Amino acid sequence: MTEELNDFIEIDYKATAGSPLEKGIKHATKEEIITAVKSVQDPELMLNIYDLGLIYEINQKENGDVDIVMTLTSPTCPLAGDMPKMVANAVSSVLGTGVITVELTFDPPWGLDKLSDEIKLSMGL
Repeated sequence: MTEELNDFIEIDYKATAGSPLEKGIKHATKEEIITAVKSVQDPELMLNIYDLGLIYEINQKENGDVDIVMTLTSPTCPLAGDMPKMVANAVSSVLGTGVITVELTFDPPWGLDKLSDEIKLSMGL
């Protein structure tokens, strides 16, 4: 089903931002990267995408590049094509990051089980 969904929805599944780091520059911490990701909000729920559980992976490379895999609450989100760009731009603003690549996936699909405990409490779940 996910492949069929990916074929049906024509959006840009990858976004990149930033530039390679020069040698000797201190790399950003994972916490700094997460803080930048948290600055991006879901346009409909107005909650940050990290606590919504939309970020599946954050992989830092030895050269300072960062690969992120994310999803959306719905593949029909009107800003689906823009969300990876928004995340890539937010993370590329963090000092000590190189090239940021954000890939959008719908496998596995997002569900309420992915919400952070803080969001679950605030929503009464």
